[in-house]
Amino acid sequence: MEARADTTALKNIGQLIARARRRRGLSQAVLAGLIGRSESWLSQVERGQRSVDSHSVITALCEILDISAKDLVSAKTDVMTRYAAASAIRHAMMDYDGLSYLIDPRRTEGSPESLIWLRHEIRRVNRLYQATRYDEVGGRLPGLIIATELGSRHAPARQRRSYQTLRSLVYHCAATTLRRVGDPDLAWLAADRSMAAAEEAGRSLLAAVSVYRLGYVFVRLREPDKALRLVLQTTEALHRSPRHANPQLLSVLGALYLVAVTAAAAQYDQAASAAFLTRARRIAERLGEDRNDFWTAFGPTNVAIHEVSAAVESGDARQAISKSEPIDFGGMAPGLIGRRAQIHLDLARAYAVQRKDAASVNMLLAAEQLSPELVRYGTRTRELLTQLLKREHRASTPQLRALAGRVGIS
Repeated sequence: MEARADTTALKNIGQLIARARRRRGLSQAVLAGLIGRSESWLSQVERGQRSVDSHSVITALCEILDISAKDLVSAKTDVMTRYAAASAIRHAMMDYDGLSYLIDPRRTEGSPESLIWLRHEIRRVNRLYQATRYDEVGGRLPGLIIATELGSRHAPARQRRSYQTLRSLVYHCAATTLRRVGDPDLAWLAADRSMAAAEEAGRSLLAAVSVYRLGYVFVRLREPDKALRLVLQTTEALHRSPRHANPQLLSVLGALYLVAVTAAAAQYDQAASAAFLTRARRIAERLGEDRNDFWTAFGPTNVAIHEVSAAVESGDARQAISKSEPIDFGGMAPGLIGRRAQIHLDLARAYAVQRKDAASVNMLLAAEQLSPELVRYGTRTRELLTQLLKREHRASTPQLRALAGRVGIS
């Protein structure tokens, strides 16, 4: 069912683009040139054989073809979205009713939520996110988005910076949740807003955290080069900061290097990935503990997890399996379920590369036991399960079909 839904969604997008292109009188060759892609790439998109997963290409298509991003994204999400909360989050992010206050300050729409309550709720949604309870996060985010948007406009002037700080933190959580559940375009918008709010609040370190969130979104959008440029510019600025020895700043700096590790691995640049891992490891050793500043979970354990992930991304299954063996989760907070489950998902991919499908399925089952929602919403997990099903040997993987069914693949 899921595979058919994905195919239908791709065809819907391709047909929308093809109709708009013909309406504008453009050939495939001309449109491909205008958006910086090949004619064969565009032909595959229009036939529903590949996706448009770059935010910059989506933007270019919308401008050239005179279609709205909302229409283009809806063509994909109407069929593909299984994350029920995405629609409500999108609606909250696109609700501009509160802007009437900027035109007529006498028009207020109720008192802003208290800062104390908002801080409490933001802590709660971040704990839920790190526990991979994405459905619960999605149920709370729309209200928090609306509350911080209105608070940043309606609150007394002396409190505006505080509300902007909380607005940035809410969008941090929205960006990372949306990226995780497979809506990178909306995640990009949330990450961009988090950065704007951090700038309005005058919180430079919070802006750096926004770069951390945005970097992962760029990788998910298959634009790792943009992620690397942005992240490395930010790390250079942090190194120049007079507060360079501050534990929070070091934690954010280390987390940014882990984004760089992921981006370099996505480009199959093993040398760069190893170099960034070394920098992150040195910072983790300097901190001497697993921390969770700004909900980044940075520390020695997360560095080790990223080393495994980078090896898998680079196609070195043997190294990934070897690097996973000494990882000790003892120093990591118990609520970081996603980090604990990630190692099983990485190993599942590594064993699949070695065609050890029984071991791969066992790793997926271990991840599901820790975090059913992480497995259910993970795009990579669905791709892996589809691959395993194509070469299924029921005698050695008797639980594979049931697992695929729970994820939505039949």
